[in-house]
Amino acid sequence: MLDAAQIEQFHRDGYLVVENVLDASELNALNEAFNHWVDESREQTAAYGETLDHRARFDVGGDHSAEHPSLRRVASPTEISPAYLQVAADSRMTDMVHELIGAAGVRLHHSKVNSKLPSTETQVKWHQDFLFTPHSNDDLVTALLMVGEVTAENGPLQVIPGSHKQPLYSHWQGGRFTGSVDDEVVERECQSPVECIGPAGSVCFMHTRLLHASAPNASNLPRTLFITVYAAEDALPYGDNPLPSQHQGMLLRGEETGTVRTTANVLRLPQKPKGASFFVQQSGLDAAS
Repeated sequence: MLDAAQIEQFHRDGYLVVENVLDASELNALNEAFNHWVDESREQTAAYGETLDHRARFDVGGDHSAEHPSLRRVASPTEISPAYLQVAADSRMTDMVHELIGAAGVRLHHSKVNSKLPSTETQVKWHQDFLFTPHSNDDLVTALLMVGEVTAENGPLQVIPGSHKQPLYSHWQGGRFTGSVDDEVVERECQSPVECIGPAGSVCFMHTRLLHASAPNASNLPRTLFITVYAAEDALPYGDNPLPSQHQGMLLRGEETGTVRTTANVLRLPQKPKGASFFVQQSGLDAAS
């Protein structure tokens, strides 16, 4: 699936963008499901639906309305869409993740759709995924599939190349899990970001420790990402899954080894949001303390 230069780039920079990972029929199926969810959201005024842990499946932004929908998160879409399950579990994207993790096997940890509909306020502050999903080792890859075209104007993912080799920065401030690094880290480490853009069907593969963020969508083009987090077969999760589903822990590639591999990391365990998603944590509006 990937050549040696691409795999080398991923390990050097902590991310890799690959175009044409999915074909038109796969993309059409994903878009059809998501457009249906957007239409459903017009009838809602707050987060709604229910996941395995009884939190809302569909999260909407503060600027959401029937005329101006702001559906920003669909939790565990693999549970409610065969098309999303197929792409996450058995596609060219899955094969590429297996090559990048480089372990005996790959497990599905969780999945979600993060969307920025046209001219919506949703943004993501600087953070590292591993602080949300700590494991016994950090051979985890986040695959961000561009369901539609991602441009410099519609709120693309921004990354800091090489930051996956830096320390794990605390995502706790003032005794609260904020889901983001503090301002000092942003000023020191996040001033030269690279934007990850591409046509529909592209995937940005990102190391779990990489610093990343994204700005609001100021354009008329929606930015929709299907995000799937994968872990090496021998990586044991610490704490609750932030987005539990019936598919968590599913072995997608390789074989069960019955072993756990550990690497040296020191971190404070995350706090699971009581609200629909980490957006409420980053905005300081979550009820968890």
